[in-house]
Amino acid sequence: MTVAGCLALAVEATAQTRQAAQTKPAKSAPEAKHKVAIQVSQNDKAVMNVALNNAQNVIEYYKSKGENVAVEIVAFGDGLHMLRADTSPVKERIAPMALENPNIAFMACGNTQARHSKAEGKPVTLVSEAKVIPSGVVRLMELQKQGYAYIRP
Repeated sequence: MTVAGCLALAVEATAQTRQAAQTKPAKSAPEAKHKVAIQVSQNDKAVMNVALNNAQNVIEYYKSKGENVAVEIVAFGDGLHMLRADTSPVKERIAPMALENPNIAFMACGNTQARHSKAEGKPVTLVSEAKVIPSGVVRLMELQKQGYAYIRP
């Protein structure tokens, strides 16, 4: 790949990241009383399934109490594979969870996406439920500052 090609990929990924950063996730669900952020930073199907199970269990627990919970699964580093359309070992679980639970969000690190795109010489496509954020680590920091509980399976 030429330098110009790599530069074009980096510019495209940066533009997608900036656009996503300006767009906050729009959810039609009521305001959540409880909030949890779940980190996925390993390319490990078992870890990804545990993260999804944790999210589902938390949602079901609070639903049984008549309370809302906001869940953000933040994928970065090797964990980005969870949200990649071409390599996710759990993508068949993501769409139904997003449809059934309006207070769940799947966040993908833009820095990692750009790194993967550059390394592979092509844009990396994510599952449609994923929202690109500038930095997964920064997002987790922001969520904790907003009172989100932090879980790392």
